[in-house]
Amino acid sequence: MPPRDPASHDELRDAQGRVREPWQRFFELARADATELDRRVGMIAQQIHDDGVTHNVYGEDGSSPRPWSLELLPLLIQPADWAAIERGVVQRAALLNAMMADAYGAQRLLHEGLLPPALLFRHPGYLRPLYGVVPAEGLFLHIAAFDLARGPDGAWSVLSQRTQGPSGLGYVLHNRLNVSRLFPDAFRELRVQHIASSYRRLLDTVESLACEAAGGGSPRVALLTPGPYNETYFEHAYLARYLGLPLVEGGDLTMRDDRLFLKTVEGLEPVHGLLRRLDDDYCDPLELRPDSTLGVPGLLQAVRAGSVVMANALGSGFLESPGVQGFLPAICERLLGEPLAMATLPSWWCGEPAAWDAVRGQLDGKMLRSTFPRGVGRAADDPRGSAERDVRRARIAADPEAWTVQSELRLSQAPLWSDGACRPRPAMLRVYVIADGQGRWHALPGGMTRVATRLSSNVSMQQGGSSLDTWVMTDGAVDTFSMLREHLRVDDIAARRRPVASRTAENLFWLGRYTERSEQLLRLAKATLSLTDADSDAPAPVLEALSALAQRTGLAPQGVPSLTQSGHVFERAVLAALHDGQGAYSIAFNLQALSRTAGALRERLSPEHWRLIRALAEDFEQPFRAAGNGLPSIAQVMPALDRLGVQLAAITGAQTDRMTRDHGWRLLTVGRLLERLISVVGHLRSLLDGGALGSAAGIDLLLELFDSTITFRARYQRHEDLLALTDLLVLDEANPRAFACVLRRLRTEVGKLPGERGSIDALLALLPLQGAGITLDEIREMDDEQLRERLLLLADRLAEGAARLSDEIGQRYFAHAEGDGRVQRV
Repeated sequence: MPPRDPASHDELRDAQGRVREPWQRFFELARADATELDRRVGMIAQQIHDDGVTHNVYGEDGSSPRPWSLELLPLLIQPADWAAIERGVVQRAALLNAMMADAYGAQRLLHEGLLPPALLFRHPGYLRPLYGVVPAEGLFLHIAAFDLARGPDGAWSVLSQRTQGPSGLGYVLHNRLNVSRLFPDAFRELRVQHIASSYRRLLDTVESLACEAAGGGSPRVALLTPGPYNETYFEHAYLARYLGLPLVEGGDLTMRDDRLFLKTVEGLEPVHGLLRRLDDDYCDPLELRPDSTLGVPGLLQAVRAGSVVMANALGSGFLESPGVQGFLPAICERLLGEPLAMATLPSWWCGEPAAWDAVRGQLDGKMLRSTFPRGVGRAADDPRGSAERDVRRARIAADPEAWTVQSELRLSQAPLWSDGACRPRPAMLRVYVIADGQGRWHALPGGMTRVATRLSSNVSMQQGGSSLDTWVMTDGAVDTFSMLREHLRVDDIAARRRPVASRTAENLFWLGRYTERSEQLLRLAKATLSLTDADSDAPAPVLEALSALAQRTGLAPQGVPSLTQSGHVFERAVLAALHDGQGAYSIAFNLQALSRTAGALRERLSPEHWRLIRALAEDFEQPFRAAGNGLPSIAQVMPALDRLGVQLAAITGAQTDRMTRDHGWRLLTVGRLLERLISVVGHLRSLLDGGALGSAAGIDLLLELFDSTITFRARYQRHEDLLALTDLLVLDEANPRAFACVLRRLRTEVGKLPGERGSIDALLALLPLQGAGITLDEIREMDDEQLRERLLLLADRLAEGAARLSDEIGQRYFAHAEGDGRVQRV
């Protein structure tokens, strides 16, 4: 272990270098030597990978998902320390809420000179359209987060505060579940306080305040997310699942008569509360940021009407400015009548001439921070390290209001376990405070501790930092609260039947389609590569039909020489196309699309289902990575295709047998069946049209594509004629890939979709009323050529019907439009 740094507070060791008493007990109760601790580090990494916990990092090339970083050892906080933290942050939450009430009400702080007008009116986080609007019970902040650090003297200070949509609660919960299970004895014997009641309190507060908007009934509350490309989307999905809330995006919501509605497959459902993870200015493109595609047009009107509870209320962004920090002591005395309980970083807002004069000659060793978000005024990155004092002074002089100078605080050192030893690293603690709706705030007993992975690096997760679980020890009783209520009412049961949002339904629909499409492409790829790899004497019509089918489905690029023209070139083209993620119909493209769609459904899929989908693309990549810049051989690719087939079968099983059969699942099933119908119809039409079914090789190929070889041979032995194929692949309602069976299942599931009987009948009318659209009696007197023509006509009709049905379902359940594009009435 490195020597203790005397200039920083050491969380592990005291001033004499001795391990602090709580840590001594922790390591005694951990019952693990260095080898075992190293093993547990690997267990955490594996669990994070299995759970798919990510933190998206944005760079010049866009978003790059990376695994969430969690260290093995927690941060231990003793009861006395926590009492001081709790007292300080609870007071801060009350103070910030009072400041919100004043800023959107009487504005006494401005009139009395306690808050400079520029910090309010110049800040884009102050929303003038909401002046005079008072939220339910006067509660503006339902949850607030405070970034704390312990200085060299051991005292805690507030570095910053987050009031718009504080992030991290989902990660806090996941961190706790993972670390506590690795040290169960230490967690129990050190009397670590549980955190579940804080999550329950947050949900209860929002629901109780939303009751009035719901007319006294059971309110519907949703969690608003920017979507899967947000850096913390994982925690949004994780938190929504834990709280039992629907996860919605702005596009899922719409306004009607000053009320907010969720677009669902059953129509519009009222929403009475939003727990949001979307910054203020993105929430309403009509009145706030016009280029936002993440918000709900007209949402501010619902806020003004009081028909929706926003947690937190819009318009708190100005409180996050570092320029406000220096004015908080006097504001606290004025609004709360008491001194500020927890120190803040010494701050000088340069828009105040006296403050700028006081710090002008003391910029060395201090941070220069933007008062306003980037793009407001002339604020930009602090040039320290690459520019001199004169450059900094010039920037401030050009626009003093845009800059705030703050003292630097040397962060305390928390222990990280790495490579068989404890290593001290700078740490910062984010603490969450939650309102109870009765005028009081409560600190979540824990939080998210962020640490630098190197001594001099930033603790920010975007800059490569890591996280610790935070254990708050108590001298009192350990809260054993569970999120599960002891008693449910009938109204609670009804309220907990989550509606299926239209976006969710659309993603499920395409999840089914991408799954089936990948399976169909896989079967075609195996058949094609098997045929090209063997010493095949397949006749030319079979090879030409297969070449055309491969190009039509995207398995081979357009224009490539066919199998009859150059088998080797065709083979290499297929191998290259398999891995082409840009090809709109390639296997790689569809696996990526499947993964993206599943990523937008994290709150709906089981961890096992999600892991299966994530593993598809990763495993399929292996033979292509091993080949380097070249192409793998067929012998190298075939095992990967076989493995992919097993994985897709497992995913199909999960979708079929391990998902709740609500309308979302039904649309997933409809999507899969539509894709299957389109595929098998296309396979039969291609081989019929190319004259490939006049030979045994063509029949074998068709049976392989329909996965029906065993059944056909058992039923018909050596009869290889078109009538036998028609019976098994078109008319047999027991064969899951026959037209008749797919259509029967489609009619069943479409018939159970929500909607008036007339609209459902209109959808069903796009399919044959029964069977496959032809019968044995109808084809009894036909010869092979007549039967071929009848099957081609049927294939065209079914392909057109399937395409129209897909479009109609999209309009009706996803876009909420009638056939002429008009928005449906509700």
